[in-house]
Amino acid sequence: MRAAIIGAGSLGTIIGALMTKGGHPVDLIDTNRQHVDALNATGARITGEMDLLVPVHALTPAEMEGQYDLVFLLSKQTANQAVLSNLLPFLHEQSIVCTLQNGIPEPSVAAVVGQDRTIGGAVGFGATWIGPGVSKLTTTAEAVARFAFEIGEMDGVMRPRLTTAQDYLSCVGQTDLLDDLMGIRWSKVLMNATFSGMSAALGCTFGEVMDDPRALLCVAFIADETVRAAHAAGHHMAHMQGEDFERFLLASPASVPEVLPLIHKIWTQHRQLRASMLQDLEKGRDTEIDFINGIVCRTGREHGIATPFNDRVVELVSEAQSARSVPDFLNIDRFDDLLRPHQALLASIS
Repeated sequence: MRAAIIGAGSLGTIIGALMTKGGHPVDLIDTNRQHVDALNATGARITGEMDLLVPVHALTPAEMEGQYDLVFLLSKQTANQAVLSNLLPFLHEQSIVCTLQNGIPEPSVAAVVGQDRTIGGAVGFGATWIGPGVSKLTTTAEAVARFAFEIGEMDGVMRPRLTTAQDYLSCVGQTDLLDDLMGIRWSKVLMNATFSGMSAALGCTFGEVMDDPRALLCVAFIADETVRAAHAAGHHMAHMQGEDFERFLLASPASVPEVLPLIHKIWTQHRQLRASMLQDLEKGRDTEIDFINGIVCRTGREHGIATPFNDRVVELVSEAQSARSVPDFLNIDRFDDLLRPHQALLASIS
């Protein structure tokens, strides 16, 4: 079995190292020459919630050869057209392409490589790229062990190839096979749109979002808008991190306090995380905002669902992206007009 990870950045480095350590060697493929050289010279170093150094095999896309049986996509969706076009010659008819990207990438991936070669899923943990060869795990090791991945087929059929991908992913942590991929995807969109969106918009960690009453209230409303958009598109939220994400649907704004314990339970284990979108802004790169909060906004517009909090996150991140600047926490003031009708509620959770 020849396997590869396309996009060996913060997550891909950790996943590739743990797969290799677990007896499932995988090629780590990345465009960053310095990173590839460091991985080959000294191995993949995991810091933070783990302390590991694992010898790995890394290469750039230009160095790829032969064909792969199994490919995990961890590159940014913004690069999909180029990445997938380059990948096609290295696939055979029975190859499996498992997209673990943010948002809902399966339709666009399948449009290039074919649905008969496409599966997908969600990653349940976060990481920060520190430098060539080094990635910091920012989710607790316990959470990774319990909730690493959830994968499935676009049509919900449980095919044997899912267990092939599961064997590799289980080297990292618990990997569940589910028959509702879009439900998984929308739950992961909620995971990202809330804290990743606010982390990028405010230039801070997830923990700093949790500790600020205004930001936390925004998170609750972002989650509610995401569930409403998913329902309008005909999807229900799948369980994730061991919790029922349908619970994020608010009966009314007054019911926000009922979901705050759930928010704290899920995201406390990710307090150290800085959104990958924020890391992109810090490096002067384009973000995946259009594929995360942006998909909530677009789906809302298509179905007449208002998404003002997601709209504001997209606005703030897009502004920073265009200016090649990094947001700071003062951006929380940009939500005040949306929060003004909820001052009593804000006071109750402060």
